[in-house]
Amino acid sequence: MNYAPASLSIIALPGIPLIQPGDDLAQLMMDALARAGVTLQDGDALVVTSKIVSKAEGRLVDLADVVASDSARQVAAETQKDPRIVELVLRESEQISRKAPGVLVTKHRLGFVSANAGIDQSNVDGGDDHVLLLPVDPDASAQALRDRLHALTGADAAIVISDSHGRPFRIGNVGVAIGVAGMPAALDLRGRPDLYGRKLKISIQAYADMVASAANLVAGEADEGRPVVLLRGLNFARQEGHASELVRPVEQDLYK
Repeated sequence: MNYAPASLSIIALPGIPLIQPGDDLAQLMMDALARAGVTLQDGDALVVTSKIVSKAEGRLVDLADVVASDSARQVAAETQKDPRIVELVLRESEQISRKAPGVLVTKHRLGFVSANAGIDQSNVDGGDDHVLLLPVDPDASAQALRDRLHALTGADAAIVISDSHGRPFRIGNVGVAIGVAGMPAALDLRGRPDLYGRKLKISIQAYADMVASAANLVAGEADEGRPVVLLRGLNFARQEGHASELVRPVEQDLYK
């Protein structure tokens, strides 16, 4: 048993502005670190909300430019949703998982299952006429941020791009990782001993998801304006994880 104390610092970086297409997120994060009086270090992890990544990457869509297909109009009638938003959901999805009045749950093209394919209108400029799609390739976005921050600081820090997902058997949203760079997405603990020497047989931690949820505690989801969070004190192996590692294979889905 290890009696050494363990601690983790979670710092929401101050002063991140409202993001516009083409903004340099890495430089804005550097400015926020300076305002917080923090120097980026090896082993730090930065959790960045998918929303600001999407905004910087120009994933804002004007609904006036969207033409709903026949399929979208049919699903919209069943779910009582805007046909144009449904059209975007279908474009971003591989298949519909569940639908009901007010509900549209799909398997996203990135592999995970979420409501409305992660398409959101909260904290999006332009009112009800604009929606924000998730980044095209969140793992690549995370790696690009990591590389740029390393070039600016020399620090080997990990990046997690987070989103909020609901869960079918639990109330409320939690933070999840949809993009990962510089840390394992999942930790396989099988074979390690428990307190009594028995080897763990099924324990796999959704490590990057837990990091994302920890950051959500200070980032918030309403008008807090804290989309970048620094976590210091994590103990993770330096490896190139990918968010796709967190998606359960179809053959293991007992609820499908």
